[in-house]
Amino acid sequence: MTRRPAVAGTFYEGDASSLREQIEWCYAHAHGPGEVPRVSAGERSLIGLVSPHAGYMYSGPVAAHGFAYIARDGRPKSVVIIGPNHTGVGSGVSIMTSGEWFTPLGKVGIDRPLAEAIGKGSDLIDVDEVAHAHEHSLEVQLPFLQHLFGDRFGIVPICMMMQDEETSREVGGAIAKAVAKGDAVILASTDFTHYELQQSAAAKDRMAIDKILALDWRGLLRTVYDKDISMCGSGPVAAMLCAAVELGAKRAKLLKYATSGDTAGPMPQVVGYGSIAVIR
Repeated sequence: MTRRPAVAGTFYEGDASSLREQIEWCYAHAHGPGEVPRVSAGERSLIGLVSPHAGYMYSGPVAAHGFAYIARDGRPKSVVIIGPNHTGVGSGVSIMTSGEWFTPLGKVGIDRPLAEAIGKGSDLIDVDEVAHAHEHSLEVQLPFLQHLFGDRFGIVPICMMMQDEETSREVGGAIAKAVAKGDAVILASTDFTHYELQQSAAAKDRMAIDKILALDWRGLLRTVYDKDISMCGSGPVAAMLCAAVELGAKRAKLLKYATSGDTAGPMPQVVGYGSIAVIR
């Protein structure tokens, strides 16, 4: 199975040279980490990461903080990428277990043994390529990873249409069991509040972020529901947190929060973005 890019040329630049320049622009941006990171041996203490998935001109500088943290922590063998299903196509929880994903920076192979182990860990997870064909939330993470590591890592793509507590627990549990003896980072792809005033978005997002920082995945889901926070990937983040806690996570660190009004200039309504590291 070859998965071709669906949003190259729209969410991010469509050719390799321009895309590398755009990624480096994200790092150098006033809301970015300030410089392109160097990959080091690192401590390998990172278990999970929250990363945004909008167009790079909006969320890229915030996302760059998370990828800079990965670079300092050291290259993982695999990255499990969990994202929301925006298209409404495919199964409730969809995984790909074989094949390659392409972007303008080249190809990345799926870690088949890890993907199959995760898929077998829950009856809710279906092998389903269709759900991934046009979904952007996972794809936009890949060029940043390729910019750092080339093709020297594998991925496990998981797309969640169902984002309730039971589904998040099952997906998180399946991931934790499968990666317990391996070398993987679990990346949860989400944007926070969508299209509200800057002050309202920041206040709502802080409530959700506080639950993530407390490693409280159930509290996150309840807060998103009770406070009507239009966070599109609360289920993927909850699944990541559930897995991370089971794998021994001790704390979480907010690396950067900003809105589209911060990164791209003032606008009547904004979208919130956050990069958060979950650490052993």
